[in-house]
Amino acid sequence: MHNPPFPTESGTLTLAGPVGALEVVVDLPKADVPAQPVVAIVCHPLSTEGGTLHNKVVTMVATTLRELGITTVRFNFRSVGASEGSFDHGNGEQDDLKAVAAWVREQQPHATLWLAGFSFGAFVSLRAAADLQPDVLVSIAPPAGRWDFDGVQPPANWLVILGEDDEIVDPQAVYDWLEELGAPHELVRMPETSHFFHRKLIDLRGALTHGLKHWLPNPDSASA
Repeated sequence: MHNPPFPTESGTLTLAGPVGALEVVVDLPKADVPAQPVVAIVCHPLSTEGGTLHNKVVTMVATTLRELGITTVRFNFRSVGASEGSFDHGNGEQDDLKAVAAWVREQQPHATLWLAGFSFGAFVSLRAAADLQPDVLVSIAPPAGRWDFDGVQPPANWLVILGEDDEIVDPQAVYDWLEELGAPHELVRMPETSHFFHRKLIDLRGALTHGLKHWLPNPDSASA
């Protein structure tokens, strides 16, 4: 299977993954925003609990990034949607992410790579960060205490967002993990916010915009 070229219009395509096809959605920046030389890959939550590239948090992250002028790439991990293979507890899913990232870098060599992930997607992108070396990493509700985060190496530009009323990820476990890890990061604690950001998606959009604008290659051209 030959991978397609990077699209010039937003749409769905299929890439060759480590164990079969990977379903991918590419969305170009908003038309009224100056484009940034950035491609951001956004990773979805737990496959076995219904997580897909269409998850509302994932789509809000992608929409917010596009409003900043960033091209976004969402994809379904193996076993989800039209992506082939079986769930692999985050191990094979890292290989899926790396395959997508390799395609992005081959097709867009002049763009910087950003990674973002929600919940299980935050775990996968954090585990892959040491190899992929993204310029920016966004971790939303990283499930510290539920998955093995030993040895992760986030980049210097790392934004962590967590709801203080998260009922799935223990907020205190995340705070303790961040302190123990000792890596530079920007932490946004969102009060009265659950794991899936019910009724708080607009607030999430604001936290992302505020937290990411100063890391843009051309920050002065970003929309307010």
